[in-house]
Amino acid sequence: LQCKKKKIIKRKETCSAGSKLPRFPASSDYLSDVEPDTREMVRAQNKKNKKSGGFQSMGLSYPVYKGVMKKGYKVPTPIQRKTIPVILDGKDVVAMARTGSGKTAAFLVPMFERLKAPQAQTGARALILTPTRELALQTMKFTKELGKFTGLKTALILGGDSMDDQFAALHENPDIIIGTPGRLMHIVMEMNLKLNNVEYVVFDEADRLFEMGFADQLQEIIRRLPETRQTLLFSATLPKLLVDFARAGLTEPVLMRLDVDTKLSDQLKLAFFHLRLDDKPALLLHLLRNVVKPQEQTVVFVSTKHHVEYLNQLLTAEGIECAYIYSALDQTARKINIGRFVHRKAMVLLVTDVAARGIDIPMLDNVINYNFPSKAKLFLHRVGRVARAGRSGTAFSLVCPDEVAFVFDLHLFLGRPLVFATVDHPQDADGVMGRVPQSILDDEEAHLFTTHDNSQDLQTLKRISENAYKQYLKSRPNPSPESIKRVKSTDLSSIAVHPLLGSGLERVELERLQMVDSIKAYKAKSTIFEINSNNKTSASEVMRTKRSRDSRLVDKFHRTREEQLAESNLNKPAIRSANTPKPQHSEEEEEDLQVSGVFSEVVGGKRRKKDEEMEVDRPKSKKNRQSGRDEEFYIPYRPKDFNSERELSLAGQGNAFEQQASSAVLDLMGDEGNTLNQHKSIMKWDRKRKRFICDTGKEDKKNKIKTDSGQVISAKKKKKNFYEEWKKKYKVDEEVSDSDGENGGMKGQKFGGRRGRKGRGSQPQSKSGSRMNSELKNRDQILKQRKKKAKQQFLQSGGLKKLRGKNRQHVQQVMKSGFGRGSFKKGKMKKRL
Repeated sequence: LQCKKKKIIKRKETCSAGSKLPRFPASSDYLSDVEPDTREMVRAQNKKNKKSGGFQSMGLSYPVYKGVMKKGYKVPTPIQRKTIPVILDGKDVVAMARTGSGKTAAFLVPMFERLKAPQAQTGARALILTPTRELALQTMKFTKELGKFTGLKTALILGGDSMDDQFAALHENPDIIIGTPGRLMHIVMEMNLKLNNVEYVVFDEADRLFEMGFADQLQEIIRRLPETRQTLLFSATLPKLLVDFARAGLTEPVLMRLDVDTKLSDQLKLAFFHLRLDDKPALLLHLLRNVVKPQEQTVVFVSTKHHVEYLNQLLTAEGIECAYIYSALDQTARKINIGRFVHRKAMVLLVTDVAARGIDIPMLDNVINYNFPSKAKLFLHRVGRVARAGRSGTAFSLVCPDEVAFVFDLHLFLGRPLVFATVDHPQDADGVMGRVPQSILDDEEAHLFTTHDNSQDLQTLKRISENAYKQYLKSRPNPSPESIKRVKSTDLSSIAVHPLLGSGLERVELERLQMVDSIKAYKAKSTIFEINSNNKTSASEVMRTKRSRDSRLVDKFHRTREEQLAESNLNKPAIRSANTPKPQHSEEEEEDLQVSGVFSEVVGGKRRKKDEEMEVDRPKSKKNRQSGRDEEFYIPYRPKDFNSERELSLAGQGNAFEQQASSAVLDLMGDEGNTLNQHKSIMKWDRKRKRFICDTGKEDKKNKIKTDSGQVISAKKKKKNFYEEWKKKYKVDEEVSDSDGENGGMKGQKFGGRRGRKGRGSQPQSKSGSRMNSELKNRDQILKQRKKKAKQQFLQSGGLKKLRGKNRQHVQQVMKSGFGRGSFKKGKMKKRL
């Protein structure tokens, strides 16, 4: 006890002699007249002294910190730890991190900290733009949960919802607006909304926003924002060059790119199945019935909405309950289908790429790419729906022959080798591309034939989906030239059955598949000219002379083909089980060997000194003989991360020549009278008028803006003003709600219920300029109240019953009197009665 007392006395002495308790600085501490920044002081006060990397060390205010703790967050993720302090300092941030890493909380927590609490000033102070409706709904839900204790109001502006409700929401003075660009721009144009008070702007999934054709809408919205705003860009796939986002109006932004090398989660397993296009429905049914567990949920990504409708009908006919979403679907139906899937009423969700970004479905286990995506970053967003926040997941991809080049593009982007299946692969092998046993396809296709024969709707939907796929192929971007070259030199017939689908008969099935491939690849030596012809005919003589002339070229082609096959067999990577651990350095060296063996050219590989033990004697090819460069001092003309940045860039569409040509075009104006107006005489074919019209290419597009429904509206003249109709319908006074849309509080509107009871009529302004509730009633309101009171007294005194009784007596008297001639009259008088 004496020892404990001594320790306590020592602590008190050190406390008194040492550092004082933290306090706010007094006015005497400041020599200048400048007012101190109280927000920085509060943050400094809130910070804990201990070095924990948690949320408590970020200096958050109590309501924000309480909401974070209530949500269940203990430790911030890497993207949150990097971005939140920088955003709180007021800097513009461009951040990239892989899917499921907590990017939404990374921009919501600083937003709550900056806005603090609701203010009396009118107009929103924060704006969040998202590319899809589902992502906006999810952000809205997350904002309400995380900012529960801040008291901030949020308005949701979505296409497909009622505009009346959105007008009303904007008149209730929201602090935060979450919306899609199309509908938000439409509302802004209708209300002439001025966003002068916005100080915090977030572009969620920014790369998709700036590339999906929202240029006019974003430009109109950004033009109304103040220059002093703070702009944030977040996505899982952002390029290094910020020139693509110049329209966002960034000022000295801070770029943060996490997970550039490890773009996919470690808990995600990939599987690629090589098969024909017609066999995809059969394999999809097999995966959903036999490979995916019954309690697991699956999202199936397809290319067009017609495939969604066809597969929905097919799976329903086969007894698999599923929900579906595509962009043209009604907003209410989209909400219903998402709700069915989230509440596990349906275990399969069929979607187009509208749900590829940002949607966080809890407890999702599998993703199936029915049509392989044409862009590598789109694959990242698709498979990023699973293996989120530390959970595991699997991504199955069905690859037909014309999609193999996109698989090579994906692996170039990821920087990992494409492994083809062999007989010795274990069943839990990751990232393997294999074939499908014909026995599985035969069993499933037998069911499909009977299902299609019994349903005329299925046959019609299948034909429509096939036609839609042809149109989709026309708009699908081409793969890179390196991948096309690699596919041509790869012998896909030697790929074994995928280990996930093998049932112990891999060798027998492989022999069977190879025999079928040899039958498919059979080519007759005699040409069509030599069929049913003798040696004496002229056609056979011509072909014999042609063969003798081209024999040298044919032999050379066969030799090169055999050399390529032999080289690819030598370069095949060693199969490694997922369970056998190996040291880190040997894995990295082996990975480099795999990449150099699979791809024709590796750009951006890690430079390592090759040991003499790792070198293997290989036959020198022509390329190796000609390359005499010194690897230590050689400077490549492409950067190391060329392949990944090419896929991430927003201008990645088209081939290399188109991109170079578009950047090299320079339009010059004439300097003489006859050449100055030369561009005005350009004629363009108008499909509606069926004739050529003068098209300048610039003047006509300035005053027209495309809405979210695809309709082009004029920026100045509108046929129908929805906002004016809404004000007439709800009797919103011009004096009460300013037509400029700056007034966010709609005190005098007639909504009914409790909202409509707040002071009606005109509202006088105070000296400060803010509107006050007036208790004076105008003439119409007084008359209406008198009528309502008289009606209430009439009903309470039983006036309605008395009125009915009087009417009944009057009818009986008329019937009895017979107009003065008695009640039993005959003939015409009776008919009249």
